[in-house]
Amino acid sequence: MKPLFPLAFLLLLGACSILPKGEELVVYQLPASSAAPMNGRTVDWALQVNKPLASPLLDSTRIAVLPEGDRISAYQGVRWEDRGTLLLRDRLIDAFRSDGRIGAVSSDDSRLDTDLVLAGDLRAFQGEYRAGRVEVHILLEARLVQSGNRRMLASQRFEVRETASDKAPAQVVAAFGQAADRLAAQVLDWTLAQGARSAALSARD
Repeated sequence: MKPLFPLAFLLLLGACSILPKGEELVVYQLPASSAAPMNGRTVDWALQVNKPLASPLLDSTRIAVLPEGDRISAYQGVRWEDRGTLLLRDRLIDAFRSDGRIGAVSSDDSRLDTDLVLAGDLRAFQGEYRAGRVEVHILLEARLVQSGNRRMLASQRFEVRETASDKAPAQVVAAFGQAADRLAAQVLDWTLAQGARSAALSARD
């Protein structure tokens, strides 16, 4: 497992009024991906990966946690470096680019012309307490869409869980990185399979 990179920014009270005076705000990156590049045939279509839709808590820099039941909260004194939806989108893009089989991969920020668009809804991106341990839960309902006519080609629900080695935020963040890697690998394989299917159907027309 690659090391964590907590960006320990000392912020003044005025920058984050919810923190007690003198408390540090620790900002975490999603740990670097451990996925290895793949060797395979490069496809001839381009992909755009969109930021998924999500609730305000998940579409924020707060690290969400369900301490008990259905009550959702957030860790105090720690933050993501960017919104959870952007962290996941960028992890997916990193996975596609590292894999290398899709030669042209961009984000919705770039507004480039592509053949297919990967979009979706982020339903879970949080830690959950289970039997005294913290389990990271990521749930993405993905959609693959044709860029030109916006026709949906396929949809799939991806869900992963990863138990943190400790309740400390740093270990929970490590589990987020592992869970994000597993989910990204599943989304990548599915997207390649659906893209090949779409290309085969287009060739028949």
